[in-house]
Amino acid sequence: MDFYQSQSNLTALEWVLRAVVAFVFLVIVAKVLGQRAISQLRLLDFVIALVIGNIIAHPLSEEQLGLQGSMISTTVLVALYSGGVFLILKWPWFRSLVNHPPITIVKNGTIVYDGLKKARISLDVVLEEMREKKITDVKKVALAVWEADGRMSFFLDPKYEAVTPAALGLNTEPFNLHRVIIKEGVFNVQELRKTQKDEEWVVSRLDRIYQAKVKDVLLATLDHNGNLSVFFYQNR
Repeated sequence: MDFYQSQSNLTALEWVLRAVVAFVFLVIVAKVLGQRAISQLRLLDFVIALVIGNIIAHPLSEEQLGLQGSMISTTVLVALYSGGVFLILKWPWFRSLVNHPPITIVKNGTIVYDGLKKARISLDVVLEEMREKKITDVKKVALAVWEADGRMSFFLDPKYEAVTPAALGLNTEPFNLHRVIIKEGVFNVQELRKTQKDEEWVVSRLDRIYQAKVKDVLLATLDHNGNLSVFFYQNR
């Protein structure tokens, strides 16, 4: 058990064992802390982000420490992380062990107290999440679930949903993505090619409509109808 104690010279195998023990220990600690403690990171993502930074930082800041142990530990941790991701994709039981299933917090306008306890969150957290989603009343919520990444998903009761053209049976224009063709005074050549326009066409439009040059443009976008929207560094 030399790898468990403080040693000035550890073998490569002892560094590997130390990294494995530390990784498993931190996974258990993060699991016990609960998803709220690690915010919007998945369990394995949180562990790998926490550990690698510390491993590399110490030998860089302390001259008496070598890089060999840190490099071995980092390599082992990356391998463990990659293996964990593979197991999550391969085995449902391991997935449920690492990433908890969604927990129902609100159902049909009623707060599920058992769900709060299971997710280890307070009522204040639910109310905060509702304010962020601009939901004014719990009774408007048909379903709210606590996700594995520490966020809440809300589904409003259909009678409180915003009215959409589809609900009214109205025809709408197809989706129109405005392409950024100039950004900070420089042409985005790849996006410009997709619009079937060229730089000469854009330059002529800028000169004719705005009496401006490309270098004066902070942002310019073009839709599929050829409508040019331009934003300048200085208001015109």
